[in-house]
Amino acid sequence: MNIAQCILAISMSLMLPATAAHAQYDVNIRNDVVFAEHDGREAPGDLYSPKGLDKAPILVAVHGGGWQVGNRKFYLNWGPYLAKNGYAVFAIEYRLMKPGVKTYPGSVYDTKAAVQYVKANASQLGIDPERVGLIGDSAGGHLSALVALAGDEAMFSTDYRTDPNASVSTRVKTVVGFYGVYDMYAQWQHDLIARPQDNISEKYLGAAPYTNRKIFFDASPISYATTDRNSTRFLLIHGDNDDIVDPATQSTAFLTALKQGGFFARQVVIPGAGHFFVTDPVDDTSFGGFAGPKVLRFLKETL
Repeated sequence: MNIAQCILAISMSLMLPATAAHAQYDVNIRNDVVFAEHDGREAPGDLYSPKGLDKAPILVAVHGGGWQVGNRKFYLNWGPYLAKNGYAVFAIEYRLMKPGVKTYPGSVYDTKAAVQYVKANASQLGIDPERVGLIGDSAGGHLSALVALAGDEAMFSTDYRTDPNASVSTRVKTVVGFYGVYDMYAQWQHDLIARPQDNISEKYLGAAPYTNRKIFFDASPISYATTDRNSTRFLLIHGDNDDIVDPATQSTAFLTALKQGGFFARQVVIPGAGHFFVTDPVDDTSFGGFAGPKVLRFLKETL
C-alpha cells in the first residue's frame, strides 16, 4: 500500500464513527396506544420509534399546560426529531383538572404507569427496558422529575395496586425538563403576582400553603434531590425571558439542589426564550432548534 492509499484508509476510518453517530432513521408512528386504565379512563400515548433500530432507548414524553390543558400532540415535532436520531418517544396523556377529577396525585400515577408500561412491554415496543428516560415541559417537566425521583415512594404507590405493571420500578436513567416546575411553593408565590386569579399550583394541589404545607413539599421534585437518588441524570432547559415559570426559583434552584445531592445535572439557557416553545418545529428557526443538538449530546452521554 502506497502513502496515498494509507492516507485514504486512515481518512475513511476516521469518517466512519462520525457517520454512525449522525445516522438518520425513518420514523414509525403508533397512535393511541393505551398504557393504563385508571378510574374508568383509558390513558393513551403515541409512540415514535426509529425504524430498523432494535432495542432503542426511549423517552416517555409528558406535556405541559398547567395541569389544566394540553395533550400528547405537544410532541408532534420532538417525537420525530428524536426518533430520527435513534431515540424512541412515547408521548402520553394524563388526567387534567376538571370538576370531580382528582388530578393530584392522579396525574403522577398516570405518568408513573407510562414508565412502567414501556419497561414491562419493551420487547413488544422494540425498546431497551434498561435505557428509559423522561422528557417533559412545564407541568410535564414537574411530573417527569417527580416520577423519576419519587415514583416509588409510598405516597405514590398506594393506589392502583392491581395495575398489571404496578410492581415495575419507575427509576429512569435520565430526565430532560423544559421550563419545569420543581418547587411547588415557589410556584405558588410566583403565581400570587403572575396570576392572582388563577394560582395553578394551588388549584392543582387543592390547597394553599397556609392550610397544608406538607402537600407542597411532597409534590415538589426538589424535595427528593437527595444523594440516595442521584443515579438519574438531568438536563434542565429554559429561556431567560419566562414570566410563567420563574427560571431563578425553579430550574436554577433545582439545578443547585441536584448538584448538592451529587447528581449529574446540566442546564441550557436559551437567550430570548419565554414559555411554551416545545411545540415549535425543532429546526434552525426556533428555540427548540437551539436546544435540539444539546439534547442529543446529553442523551448520547446519559441514555
